[in-house]
Amino acid sequence: MAGERRTAGFFEHAGLRARLRLRLRGIVQGVGFRPFVHRLAHELDLLGWVRNDAGGVTLEVQGADAALAVFAERLRRDAPAAARIDAVETETLAPEADAAGFTILASEAGGANQAVIGPDLCVCPGCLAELCDPANRRYRYAFINCTDCGPRYTIAARLPYDRAHTSMASFTQCPACLAEYTDPFNRRFHAEPNACPVCGPQLTLLDASGQAIAGDPIAETLARIRRGEIVGLKGLGGFHLACDARNAAAVAELRRRKDREEKPLAIMVANRASLAGLAELGLEEATELESRARPIVLLRKLPGADAALPGVAPDLAWLGVMLPYTPLHYLLYHESVGRSPSASWLNEAQPLALVMTSANPHGEPLVTDNAEALTGLQGIADAYLLHDRGILIRTDDSVLRRQPGSGSPQFIRRARGFTPTAILLSRSGPPVLALGGFFKNALCFTRDEEAFLSQHIGDLDRVANCRALEAAVEHLQGLLQVQPQAVAHDLHPDFFSTQLALRLAERWQVPAIGVQHHHAHIAAVLAEHRIAEPVLGLALDGVGLGTDGTAWGGELLRVEGAGFERLGHLRPIGLPGGDRAAREPWRMGAAGLDLLGRGDEIATRFSAEPGAAQLAQMLARGVPQTTSIGRWFDAAAGLLGVQARMSFEGQAAMRLEGLAEAYGELRLNEALHVLSAQPSGLMLDLAPLLLDLLNEPDTGRGAALFHAALIQALVEWVGAAAESSGIRTVACAGGCFLNAILARGLRRGLAERGLQMLEARAAPPGDGGLALGQAWVVRQQIR
Repeated sequence: MAGERRTAGFFEHAGLRARLRLRLRGIVQGVGFRPFVHRLAHELDLLGWVRNDAGGVTLEVQGADAALAVFAERLRRDAPAAARIDAVETETLAPEADAAGFTILASEAGGANQAVIGPDLCVCPGCLAELCDPANRRYRYAFINCTDCGPRYTIAARLPYDRAHTSMASFTQCPACLAEYTDPFNRRFHAEPNACPVCGPQLTLLDASGQAIAGDPIAETLARIRRGEIVGLKGLGGFHLACDARNAAAVAELRRRKDREEKPLAIMVANRASLAGLAELGLEEATELESRARPIVLLRKLPGADAALPGVAPDLAWLGVMLPYTPLHYLLYHESVGRSPSASWLNEAQPLALVMTSANPHGEPLVTDNAEALTGLQGIADAYLLHDRGILIRTDDSVLRRQPGSGSPQFIRRARGFTPTAILLSRSGPPVLALGGFFKNALCFTRDEEAFLSQHIGDLDRVANCRALEAAVEHLQGLLQVQPQAVAHDLHPDFFSTQLALRLAERWQVPAIGVQHHHAHIAAVLAEHRIAEPVLGLALDGVGLGTDGTAWGGELLRVEGAGFERLGHLRPIGLPGGDRAAREPWRMGAAGLDLLGRGDEIATRFSAEPGAAQLAQMLARGVPQTTSIGRWFDAAAGLLGVQARMSFEGQAAMRLEGLAEAYGELRLNEALHVLSAQPSGLMLDLAPLLLDLLNEPDTGRGAALFHAALIQALVEWVGAAAESSGIRTVACAGGCFLNAILARGLRRGLAERGLQMLEARAAPPGDGGLALGQAWVVRQQIR
C-alpha cells in the first residue's frame, strides 16, 4: 500500500498476540475496508469486531497465534485497491472468554477526527459488466456503484463517511438494495451511494429552454451530439460541455459560445485502441489513462491528429485525452455500438470521440447545480443531461503528463481522482491552512503528518472563483475537523487569497504569515520529498512578488528549513505595459530589442502592431522590470514571430515548445549566455541568446535553439552555485517545469554534473502546488 507507515514490528510480530486492537489511519472509509476485514476474519476463524470512527477504522481480533499472523500479513497484502493505510497503532488486550463471532459495529462519533474520505473513483469492472448485462437489474443504470468505485469526495458533507452524511441521504434504499447494503459478504456492503433504478437518482434530458425531451435520455443525447449539438453533461464533480470532436463545425461553435478561441480542449475516447492515428501511447501513459483516477493525460499528437480532430488542440504538440470514468460515459459509448451484448466492444476501437471540456463559462467556476446549469450555460448548451444526485463540492478533471526519465507522472492540475488524498510529510506538526496564490489556486490544510491539498480552484480574478475558494476552505475543514494554528499566504497584498488569509486569521485569533512565492515553490518539492537538509532551489515561472517588492520569476535560491537566501536571478527585462506584457509577447520582443540596445528597431520590426513606436519611447524612458523566465520565453516568441498576442496564459511558451519538439534536438557550438556576479547574486544574462534569434528565419530552428541554449545556461548557472555552496541537491519548481523539453534537458544536464534533481510529483510544479509549500514553511516557523 503506497505511502504506508505503521508501528514498527507489528506486521512481523502480530502472530504472538491472542487479542489485538488495531487503529488504522488513511483512506480506510468508503473503500470496502470493513467488509474486507469481516470476510478475512471469518475465513480465518477469528473473533472480534470492526467499525468506522473519527480516527479511521478500529478493530479487535482474537484467535490462534497462527491465524493472527496470517491476518496481519493479509491485512497489508490484500486490502481493497482503493484503500491506503498510512499508520497503524496496536494494543495488546487480554483475550475475552465470552467472545463470539466477528461483527461490524455501527460507526462511532466523537473523538479527535483523523479520518479522511477517499477520492472519486471510476466505475469498476464488476459494475461495468452489470451495467451492460440485459439480465441485471441495474442494466443501463447510470448510477451503478459499489465499494470499489463511484463518488466519494464530491458527495460527502462530513465524516464519518456514512450515507446520512452524503448527498444520497434523501434516497431511501429499496428492499433489494438495502439487503446488499447490510450484507457484509456483498461488495455493496455500506457502499454509501448504493442505489438502483427503483430507488436511486434518475437521468433527465432537457432542451435549451429547460423542457423535458421525450425518449431514452442516453439515446437522445447521443443523437444530438451526432447532429453537431453541444450538450451539458452532469458528471461526478460538475458539468462537462460535450460535442463531437470530429465535427469541425461543432468544435468551432463550442469555442465561439464559450469564448475559448484557441485554448486546447480535452477529448474522451472509449479505450486505448480508439487512439490509433491520434496520439502516441506508451505503456506508462496507458497505465495513467486506465488508472482508477481516470485523469486527462497529455499525449504527443500524431501527424494526422489535427485533421481528424479539427480545432481541438491547434498548433500544439500535445493532446489531452481521457477515458470514460462514470457509468453515464460508458452508456454513451455502449449506445454508440448499438448496446452490444458482448463485452468485446470495451476493447475494440470506436470512432466516437467527444470533446469534454469543463462547463465553466467565461472563466467562472465549474457548474455543479442543475438550476445553475440552466442559467449559466444558457446560450452555450443546446441540451442538458441532468440527474438529481447532488454534487456537494465542485471538482474538475485532473490533468497530468508522463515525462520520460522522470519515473512518475507530473500533475498539471490535481483534482478529481486524487483529491483529497493526503500527501505524507516527514513529521507531525501543528495544523496550518495555506491559501495559495492568485493563478491556478488551490488551498492546503495540514493535520499531523499529512497535507491535504484541495482540488483545483482556478484563477482568483472573478468573484465566483473567490467564493469557490471560501467554500472549499469550509468544506475541507469540515471534513478534516482541524483548527489551524496559523494561516499562510503569498506576499502579494492584493491577492484575494492573501486577504482571505488575513480575515480567517483574525477570526481564529491565529497568526497570518506571508511566504515568498518562489520560496513556497521550492518548499512544496521539499515537503513531498521529506527533505530537511539545505538544497539549491531553481524556481522558474511567470511572476511572483519578491522580497524587494519587484517581480521575480527566474530565481536561484538556497533553502533550509523555514528560511531561504537568494543566490542569483535572471537578468531583469522590461515589462512594457505591465500585465499587458504578459499577454502580448510582441511587447516582450520589443523589451528584448531595448535590452540589446536596438530600441530604434522596435517600430519597424513590429510595424503591424498599433502603438509600437510609442512602446519604444516608453521603454527608452524606463519601465518596471522582472527577472521572470516566463517573460524571456515570451520575448523569444515575440522576436521569432511565433505569437503576437495570447488568448490564454502560457500559449506562447506552449507553441514555442511544440515547434522545438517538432524540429528536434539542436546542439550548440557556443554558449549564448553570460554569468556575472552582482550585489543581488549571480546573474544569468540571456541577452546573447536573444541576439542570435533576431535574424533566425526558421521559427522551428529558433524555438529549438532557444530551448537548447536556455538549458545549457541553467545547468551552468546551477552548477556554479553548487560548486560554491557544496550543495549537491537541486529542487526544481515553478510553472516552467511543465515544459517537457526544459525539464528533460535539466534532468540530463544536472545528472551529468553529479547533481540530484528533485521535482514536483505529488502536486503540480506551478501555482497549483504553492499552498503545499506555504504550509510546509509556516508549520516549521510555529513549531
